[in-house]
This record gives sequence, structure tokens and C-alpha cells, in this order.
Amino acid sequence: MKDYIKIGIEKNLISFNEDMSRITYVFQNKERNFNNPEEKVQAETFLRLILDYNYPESRIKQFVPVTMGREVKEADIVVYEDDMCMSPHILVECKRQEVSEAEYQQAIEQAYSYAFALPCEVKYVWVTSGIKSDYFEVDKNQNTRNQMPDIPQFGVKNVASYKYVYDAQYLPEEAGKQRFFDLAVIDQSELTRRFKQAHEALWAGGQLNPSEAFDELDKLIFCKIWDERKPRRMGEPYDFQIITVPKEVEKSETKRRLIENENLCKRVMALYEEGRKKDREVFRDNIRLTPEKIRTVVSYLESVNLGETDLDSKGRAFETFMGSFFRGNFGQYFTPREIVKFIVDVLPIDHDSKVLDTSCGSGGFLLYALNKVRNKATELYPNYLKDVRQHDRWFKYWHDFAEKNLYGIEISEQISRAAKMNMIIHDDGHTNVITSDGLVSDDTIISRTNNQGFKYGTFDFIITNPPFGSTVRQTEQAYLKTYQLGKKEEDWLAVAARPQETRDGQNTEVLFIEQDYKFLKEGGYLAIVLPDGILTNSSMQYVRTQIEDWFRIVAVVSMPQTAFAANGAGVKSSVLFLKKWTKEQTDKLTFTKKNIETQLLNDNNYITQRLQWDKEIKHQQKQKANEIKSAQNISATDAKKTEEYKLWNADLLAMYADKVDELKNKLTEEYQLTKQKQLPDYPIFMAIAEQIGYDATGKKIAVNELDLIGEELKKFIETL
Repeated sequence: MKDYIKIGIEKNLISFNEDMSRITYVFQNKERNFNNPEEKVQAETFLRLILDYNYPESRIKQFVPVTMGREVKEADIVVYEDDMCMSPHILVECKRQEVSEAEYQQAIEQAYSYAFALPCEVKYVWVTSGIKSDYFEVDKNQNTRNQMPDIPQFGVKNVASYKYVYDAQYLPEEAGKQRFFDLAVIDQSELTRRFKQAHEALWAGGQLNPSEAFDELDKLIFCKIWDERKPRRMGEPYDFQIITVPKEVEKSETKRRLIENENLCKRVMALYEEGRKKDREVFRDNIRLTPEKIRTVVSYLESVNLGETDLDSKGRAFETFMGSFFRGNFGQYFTPREIVKFIVDVLPIDHDSKVLDTSCGSGGFLLYALNKVRNKATELYPNYLKDVRQHDRWFKYWHDFAEKNLYGIEISEQISRAAKMNMIIHDDGHTNVITSDGLVSDDTIISRTNNQGFKYGTFDFIITNPPFGSTVRQTEQAYLKTYQLGKKEEDWLAVAARPQETRDGQNTEVLFIEQDYKFLKEGGYLAIVLPDGILTNSSMQYVRTQIEDWFRIVAVVSMPQTAFAANGAGVKSSVLFLKKWTKEQTDKLTFTKKNIETQLLNDNNYITQRLQWDKEIKHQQKQKANEIKSAQNISATDAKKTEEYKLWNADLLAMYADKVDELKNKLTEEYQLTKQKQLPDYPIFMAIAEQIGYDATGKKIAVNELDLIGEELKKFIETL
């Protein structure tokens, strides 16, 4: 997009003071406060009239007095037909970029009141907020307004029914004929504003709630992207724009708008269906907006070139907009990008890697994996923009990865759609993002989605931040019994083996460790964010033991307490990097551990000793009951019900319980010592990050220790 301010300064149309707080319109010699948001829109609109529409500066007046009854107000800009500035031609009303849809509609009425109050006849009205514009042809005599796709350029009388065409910059310019416009590339902040305001315009009237409005906006952004990707000849108009109906075709203003809306709706629906034919998983339901609401969204996005807008800028814009809407109730679906970047950067992911996130949320891990491969493609083919052969290889290198090797599972259908949209905006990678419970079996996922890619034992990398704290219960999910970690752990110090029982419930993050193990290839890497309780609580020792059997522990990187505070979670967490053992290695580890347990039980006569103690307890209990029986002349059964017996028995059981605990602790210590000697010894990378680039509120800070930790961890992984 043109930098109108910079060009205006170069052409001496405007000037500024040193701190850019005051703008001077040179020809009129008027100085204004440039910190006023409306003034910035005013300045750019003034410059566009000269630079895009070719109107002479001498025929443009700003801040023109308008008498409204007893009040005198100012019209922002008036363009005149004559050099004497007596015959007003175009009246322009400028509003700040953040104006609401209701305020914007009020601005249209205000502009009309100014147009009717000015002497002589204003022919056109242009209302703009900088990111949205409406154009009208005015007829004072008949008190009508005819909406147009644009105002006429200088010397042009007839305006086409559309404004934006493909490759407009290469069309020859002819005097007296309209010049069409290309779609504009805009920066991140402006694109974010357009997304936000389009979203607000959808739900502000109360017909949709913010969540529904987000879904519908998602669909229309998809249509916009699809429209830009359609092959077109030079000069062919885009479908995703408001195309007006001439007043000669339909005189009624109301009917014209209805016809325009209906035609726009048909074009948008056609785009939507074309896109859905390629991938039905993107959006399963139809667009549910009225034609008028579709027009509202199109008015915010029709002029933007999403395809050529810088990848990072449009990605950040969508994530910022998406984040501002979903954070709070949906904060768990967003892993801070500093943590995501750290994890993806250290892993040796390349274009041949098959990558999965089993609880992908908004798609952050998948996007960074895609960008990593795309950046590698750019390193390999640096001249891809100039060399056609290089471009084909560059595109194939990363796009094959995006289409065939990038997989995501998200249980929330709404968040899954947002993830897909996020991927599409980043130039694809959405094909294998599915809506499903990430803990069901691979066969279930494949049967429900018909996607053969979700097969256990086929992934090179799993990068994920599973949901913390929620519990999967056996009464709710029958699949719990299929998980090893869904069963109660075997106690090797139990006197009698018991049949393995399914737990009543298990934390989701624990089950995801096992699910990710199943999805990984042997030698594959799992990088997972976990609450520290799994790594430290004694009650979670069975989980740590299972991790030891399944994985080589590569690294543990501790995050600060505030890592997820801005997303509404205060759980202290760490990132665990694991490498899946081969089956032979796991079998050898479990066999060695079993041997150690058996040897210790035999060496310490554990079972014999426990049975002897049980025998002693029963003997002493019988003796005590008989003593009380004789002393009180009651039955042995009644003797055991006396307070004397109960107190004595409690002391007896406590004494033997202490003996059992002492023996168990002795064997447990011996087990740990023996295990350390007999199991393979290997280094583990350990680090504590206290500053990670943002504070508890999510505000950016200068220090990010993950950068240095990541460099060292990457080197460590390369040695494995």
C-alpha cells in the first residue's frame, strides 16, 4: 500500500513539525493536530484525492464552513468542479479508523446533511474511516442517493459498477476513462483493525453472539482468500467486492440495494462452495449471514490483498484478532509464541518429517513447524522469486510438507475451524487438521475422518501443550481402560498380586503422554508442556516410571510460574523433551526392572517375612481376645468389640505397619540404588527459565532466556 504521508511530504503537499505532532496542509497553509485519529484519516484522504484521483490541489478545500440552521459546522473536505471553487463536486466525511458500524452509519447521514446544506449542487459523497469507504451519487432535486463503487476520478464522467480488478496496475490509462484499482497490501495493525471491526459489526446488533460472529467472519475470510487464488485475466473484476446496480437499471434505491446484496451473496456462496469442494473439513456448515451482513464484512475486506500481504504480518493480525476474542474462556487454546518458537526451533524438523499436535488449539505449533520448513526452502532456493525453476522447487519443498506431513487434532470444532483458518492465512497446511477427541484410538479417528495419516507409530515429531487439570472418567469415556496409565499401577511390594483395575478417572495430560507415545515412531521426539506435579509429586511416581520405560528423557526445561498467567492459568509447568525407545530397548528396561524387584524380594525373604508378621498378628489377636473373654466372662466375638481390645489392637497394627513401612522403604531405597547401577546411564539437559520474553500480563519484556537455552539444547540434541 502506498505510504501517502511520505509521498505527500516529498511532493510538498503537507509538512510536519519535528515531533510529527502537527501537520500543515501547504496549499491552504492550515496547521492541525496530527495526534487526532480523525486527522490522520483526513490527511490520507486529502492526499488520495490528489495522488489516486488526480484532482488539482487548488480545487480541494478542507474544513469548509457549512451553515446548518443557526449552527455553523465544518465539512472535512470539499472538491470543486471549477478553479474558483464555487461549484462543489464531491463532499468527503472522514472518521477515525476505530469508528463503530453505528457511528459510521451516522457519519453517512451527517455527510448527506452537509451536502444538502452547501450552496449549489454536490454530485458525490465519500464517507471514509480509512479502512472502510462508501461512495454515493447525490440528487438534491429528487432527494435520492445512489451508492457507487467509487467516486469518479478527475475528468471522468462514467463510473463502472466495480472498483477492484486483477492486475489493474498493468491496464493502460486513457484520459476521461475510469482507472481501476488493485487490491492493496496493508500492514499488520490495519489488518487487525479490519478483522476486529468486521467482527464487531456482525454481533453489535444482537443477531449473533460474539462466538457465532467469529465463525461467520472465518467463513468470509476463507471466501476472500479463495477469490484471490482464482485464476483471472488482466482487468477481470474480483467477486469479493460490492458491485453496484446502475440507477438506470433500477430506479428504487431500496430495491437496488437488495439486488446488489443478493448478487453479492450469490458470488460469496459460490466461492464458499468452490473452496469446500477441495476440503469439506474446513467448514462443515453453511454461511448463516444475511446478505446485508455479508455486505458489511465485504466492505471492510474488499480492498485488501490477503494473498500478498506479508506472511508474518497477516498471521500476526489474525492471531491478534483471534487472541483478543478467544482469550479468557478459551485461553487454554493458546500457547505463548515464545514457548512455541523455543520448542520448534530446537527440534530437527525438516520437510520430510511427519509432525503432529494431538491437542493443537489455534494451531501455533503447526504454524511454526510450517514456517521453519518454509524458511529452510528459502535458504535452499534464495532466487525463487526470480527463477521459475527455483520457485517450483521452493514451493514443492514446503507445500508438500504442509499438505502431507503436518497433522493436528482439536476437540473443539470452533477452535479447530479457527486453526484451519489460521493455517490457510499462512498459505496453507490446514488439510490434516481435524476435529476430534485427541484421546480416542487411531482406528476411531481414521474411521470418522477417512484420513489414513493418523496411524499409530508413524510420526517423527509430536509438539503439543495438552489441556491441564481436566479428568477423563471411566463412566464417561470407555476408552480409559485401553490406556496403561488409565489403570492402577502394579505394586511389586504387595504380598498377593491383584487383577489390574481401571482407575475411576485420569488427568488428560497424563493420558496424552501415552497417546503421544503410541503415535510416535521409534526414535521419534515428543516435546510436551506438562504441569510440574507430574515431575515432582510422589503420587505421580508411576507416571515417571512409565515415561522412563517408554522414552529416553532428553531435556527438562522449567518455565516460570507466570508462563501461562496471561492465558488464565497459574499452574507451574515445564517443557519435557522425550525420545521414544525402540521396543527392544523398552522390553530390556522393563525386564531389568522386574529382575531387580524379584532379586530384592528373594534376597530379603520379603514375602516370607510379611506372611510371618501376618501370622504373628493373628496369634496375638487371638490371645488378647481370650484374655478379655476369661476376665469378663464373655464370648471371644464380644471380647473383640470391647474398647480395651480395640485400643490394644490399634496399637498392635500400628506397630506392625511401622515394621512393614520400614522394610518397604529399605527395599525401595535398595531398588533405586540397584536400578541406577544396572540401567543405562545417559545425560539429561536441564535448565530453568525465569524470564521468557513477557510478564504475567502478557506484556513484552526485553529478556528471553529461552533464546540462549534453545541454542544450547539444539546443540545437545544434535549429539544424540
